[in-house]
Amino acid sequence: MSVETAPRRRRLEPDARRGQILACAVRLFGERPYAEVSTTDVARAAGVARGLVNHYFGAKKDLYLEVVRVMVTIPEVALERLPKGDLRTRVDASVTWFLDVVSRHSTSWLAAVTARGMGGDADVERVLAEAEEVAADRMLVAVGLADEAEGREELRGMVRAYGGLATSTAREWLQRGALTRAQVHLLLTTTLLTIVEQVIPQVIAADDPARPPGRACRLGRGTGG
Repeated sequence: MSVETAPRRRRLEPDARRGQILACAVRLFGERPYAEVSTTDVARAAGVARGLVNHYFGAKKDLYLEVVRVMVTIPEVALERLPKGDLRTRVDASVTWFLDVVSRHSTSWLAAVTARGMGGDADVERVLAEAEEVAADRMLVAVGLADEAEGREELRGMVRAYGGLATSTAREWLQRGALTRAQVHLLLTTTLLTIVEQVIPQVIAADDPARPPGRACRLGRGTGG
C-alpha cells in the first residue's frame, strides 16, 4: 500500500509507536466499556495494522490491563519532579500533581479505578493491588519516610488507606460533582499532613516507648534540600 493511500501511517520508533497505540487505547477504554472496544478499533484510531497492536500488547485483555496499569500507577518521574522544600511544599505539590493527572484523563482514570465492564476480574484486581503497593512506596518517599524501618507495615497500611481516600475524594469531584477541586485539594493535603505529622509519630512512639519523642516529631521533615 502506498503512502498516498494510507496517509495516517507514519514511520515511528518502536517506543513512540507503542506509546501512540497505548494513548489511543486509554482514550477508547475511557469512552466505552471493555466489551465495546476491540483491538481493531484501537488499531484504526492509532493508524496502524491490528497485528501491530497484538505485537506490542498481546490480546485485548492484555492491552486493557496495561491501560489500567498506566492510569492508576504513580510513575517514578512524578517523584523526580517534586520540588525541593519542606514537607508541606512537597505534600502540596504531590496532591496538585495527582489532581492534574486525574482531571486531564478523567474519563480514562475513572474507567480504570472502577474497572468498568471488568469488575471482579482477578487480573484487574491484581493490577490495582500492585498499583496500591507502588503508590505506598512512592508516597513514603515523597513525605520523607522511605527509610523509616520501625512500624513499616503500619506506615504502608496508613498510606494505602490514604490512597483509597484520594481515589474516593477525586471521584466525588469528577464523577458526582459533590466537591470542587479546591475542596478536594484542601481535604487531601490536610489529611496527609495530619497523618505524617501527628498520627505516624504517635503510632511509632506507641510501638517503641523508649524512642525519644523529639525524633518522632521530626518524621517527614527532612524531605527537601
